[in-house]
Amino acid sequence: MELPCWCLLLLSCLQSLSAHNDFFTSIGQMTDLLYTEKDLVTSLKDYIRAEENKLARVKRWADKLDSLTATATQDPEGFLGHPVNAFKLMKRLNTEWGDLESLVLSDTTDGFISNLTIQRQYFPTEEDQTGAAKALLRLQDTYMLDANTISTGDLPGVKHKSQMTVEDCYELGKIAYSDADYYHTELWMAQALKQLDEGEESTIDKVTVLDYLSYAIYQQGEIERALDYTLRLLELEPEHQRAKGNVKYFEFQLEKQKKAAEEKAQEQEERGKRDTTEKKKKKKSKNTFSLIPERKKYEMLCRGEGLRMTPRRQSRLFCRYFDNNRHPRFVLAPVKQQDEWDRPYIVRYLDIISDAEIEKIKQLAKPRLRRATVHDPQTGKLTTAQYRVSKSAWLTGYEDPVIERINERIEDITGLEMDTAEELQVANYGVGGQYEPHFDFGRKDEPDAFKELGTGNRIATWLFYMSDVTAGGATVFPDVGAAVWPKKGTAVFWYNLFASGEGDYSTRHAACPVLVGNKWVSNKWIHERGQEWRRPCGLNETE
Repeated sequence: MELPCWCLLLLSCLQSLSAHNDFFTSIGQMTDLLYTEKDLVTSLKDYIRAEENKLARVKRWADKLDSLTATATQDPEGFLGHPVNAFKLMKRLNTEWGDLESLVLSDTTDGFISNLTIQRQYFPTEEDQTGAAKALLRLQDTYMLDANTISTGDLPGVKHKSQMTVEDCYELGKIAYSDADYYHTELWMAQALKQLDEGEESTIDKVTVLDYLSYAIYQQGEIERALDYTLRLLELEPEHQRAKGNVKYFEFQLEKQKKAAEEKAQEQEERGKRDTTEKKKKKKSKNTFSLIPERKKYEMLCRGEGLRMTPRRQSRLFCRYFDNNRHPRFVLAPVKQQDEWDRPYIVRYLDIISDAEIEKIKQLAKPRLRRATVHDPQTGKLTTAQYRVSKSAWLTGYEDPVIERINERIEDITGLEMDTAEELQVANYGVGGQYEPHFDFGRKDEPDAFKELGTGNRIATWLFYMSDVTAGGATVFPDVGAAVWPKKGTAVFWYNLFASGEGDYSTRHAACPVLVGNKWVSNKWIHERGQEWRRPCGLNETE
């Protein structure tokens, strides 16, 4: 059977995706899946129309014969006494009923099934579905969102609100359960139960949800609550064997805990003192930003909390027109420079890349996007990592004049040599896309980090923001409490190394998860070699 032209065209487009996986790590590539699904819907509608046409023909035949046979059976002999009626009866039974049988048995699914089979090999995998689910859990934690907020789609700045079904919530709970993540299992099974209690129709029943929910709560040590949910399960299904066994076990454990608590209370009473040391310690502990674990600081900064810039320091940050010591390119048209942070010194350049240049970069990068990698400190080689969820592509200056022009612009503004810099890296973040806290430069315990490049350490980072992000997606520096928010057409720049060549550990930074929107960035990692006369060495280690 020949495929329709549109199907062949679609196949050729999909072949470009055959090398890609990890769809969930790039919103840019996930857009292709929307068009794939749209074409599948078109194919499905064609199939439905074909089935409806077939049924319409069968119905017309049935209606015609229903009327004919009703008349004929009132006076069979009189009806067949007419020779034409006798002939037509023979013809119908010998030929026309056979034609009707062929019509009923004709398969109109071939086109749709063939199209679906062709496209299915390019569909997201189980890994993509799991990755997208874990991204939702990550967003929930980072931005402190409750399950109901996510389920109802009430996220900041959303244009296309979408609600989750009981099945969706149950699926998230199951994925968390499979990772022994009982905290998120409880949250999402409780949300599924809430929606069932509110009357939402679902193929998932309350008994199944309560089974998972009670076990997840038990695993977190809350036996009394686990017992309550198990008893509720038994009200719905009294003969549930596992639940009946769990009730006995939970009641035994609660009785055991009660006795242990009574014995402890009695022992303390006999000693005449109560152990409140731990509570006192908690009261005395200072909740200062510097004492907060890095993970918490990172998440706080992503939410716009915990910034530590004093008014005095803030007053020393300025915006200016910058010409880099009267560089010929900027004498008549200086660039807009804005201080973002003082230590480390981070500057932002406004209107530094045009929309046309951004679109050209995205056009060149999109077909090459692959799962982003990081340097393995043990091997010095590139590898994928769970803490970096994005796809990236590398663009060289000789590929297109736009890339060459951008490289020259970075060199003219920074005054640093680009010949030894890495190629322009373009990154597109996926569902909950992020890059957890990391250094751009190689530390002393990573002597082989950039050995294969032969250009020394990464002296500086230049980062273009190529899209606005509706919510989330900030670049944060947890050690100093800085947060830089994406703004399309701007770029930020900072030095990773002091002038002495020592690493500036305050530049440890992260890309926050994208909550709503699509984040495109491109960056240039500038290396030490070639900068000897452009950025002379300092005499002090931290100079």
